[in-house]
Amino acid sequence: MTSTFPDISISTDRLVLRPLEEADVPSLADMMNDELVAAWTAAPQPYTRAAARTWVAEYAPTERTAGRGVDFAVTEFLTQRLVGVVQLTNTDWRLRSTELSYIVASWARGEGYASEAALATAQWVFHDQKFERLELRTAAGNTASQQVAQKIGCISEGVLRNAWIARSRTEDGGWADIRTDLIVWSLLPEDLDGVPGRLADANGFTYPEWN
Repeated sequence: MTSTFPDISISTDRLVLRPLEEADVPSLADMMNDELVAAWTAAPQPYTRAAARTWVAEYAPTERTAGRGVDFAVTEFLTQRLVGVVQLTNTDWRLRSTELSYIVASWARGEGYASEAALATAQWVFHDQKFERLELRTAAGNTASQQVAQKIGCISEGVLRNAWIARSRTEDGGWADIRTDLIVWSLLPEDLDGVPGRLADANGFTYPEWN
């Protein structure tokens, strides 16, 4: 029998991580059309509302019920605005291992939201789901994503050479594919010791509650 993640929400002082909803479609499409999201992810460009609706209504529910992962909408606690998405993918239930990724809307960057959401997810996965390993993969030039990995306590394990295709703008306004390396990071339960306190001191939030 395939194991699955529960259909839950996770709360911190500033954020609520919850299942994606139909009402998220416009904000999700806007977020995925951002230049940096286009550069560092494999999302189709331009990213349409139809694609966002498919993610919300079909892809995310199927991934969870099939046991492959879970997609969280990351929202501000006070405003309910969609600030990003956290995903768990490539889940191995026998190994209790899964891969973590995150996207933050352009207007919400610089607030520590990616670190806060990623760490809350990691704590939930380790403490509630009893997982033993989280893996992250960041493109070699994506320093912002690498900083998030370091902030939440991840350890760099090595480089997968020529393992990703990033994109850059061309003179005519299109996109050109660029082959690049991936840095592999891992996070184990013991790596979280002291991390929540350090982030709370820097950003003024606490972790987490789930229901």
